[in-house]
Amino acid sequence: MVGDRETKITPTIRIGTSGYSFQDWRGPFYPESIEKGKMLDYYVKFFPTVEINSTYYRIPHPAVFANMVKKAPEGFDFTVKVPQSFTHRRTDIESDVRFFSEAVKPLVESGMLAGLLAQFPYSFKFSQDGLDYLNICRDAVAPSPLFVEFRHNGWVNRQMYDHLRAEKIGYVCVDEPELPGLLAPDAFSTTDTAYVRLHGRNAAKWWDGGSLRYDYTYSKEELNLWREKVRKLMEKTSAQYVFFNNCHLGQAVNNAREFTEMMSK
Repeated sequence: MVGDRETKITPTIRIGTSGYSFQDWRGPFYPESIEKGKMLDYYVKFFPTVEINSTYYRIPHPAVFANMVKKAPEGFDFTVKVPQSFTHRRTDIESDVRFFSEAVKPLVESGMLAGLLAQFPYSFKFSQDGLDYLNICRDAVAPSPLFVEFRHNGWVNRQMYDHLRAEKIGYVCVDEPELPGLLAPDAFSTTDTAYVRLHGRNAAKWWDGGSLRYDYTYSKEELNLWREKVRKLMEKTSAQYVFFNNCHLGQAVNNAREFTEMMSK
């Protein structure tokens, strides 16, 4: 079980995990007997930020986020994934935009919303129509910052970079398996805030879907490579977010805390 010592971090970088309320984190991170409703209370003792992914599947009542705000200490913040209708269906999203905006209002009003994440699927490939759609998403969630994650490497080109910079849309750097069509672990930012998501490198399970896709523990050598990348991002941006999404059996927690230690040295 992870120890209870809190870890200092550098002033501008915020390191956390993609989600926090996982049943299989009991033991590896949470006490075995912890109630699900107490998990955030425990999580905030160790991390300054968290990425909420459950909104991808279902838009919650605003009271859910209002309750999170009550549990979060001063200086803590959240990023929230937009619903899959935004990124996968991509048509008739008006009603979901309205409900989603209401859902995150407690975070906005408390000043705890750091940004919104739009994770597009592998099937969403680079095109001018795709670039135009990113603007639609940006406008739908304005004035909250929008960060976009691509899964198809056709997006990594100068036109995309220039477009995101001009439109003030954040690019999400990713670490994932070295498989054909996926993005390389490059680190750059299109806004003044850098955003990094580390999914693990489980190539054997990546295309199977499900939680085993994220069954991976980063080695110290792999984390060291990202430490150097993030340090370079720190020279060019005023804030940096790093989220570990290798959430299977609490591996994200261990890697996030290890990476926090590395970045504090």
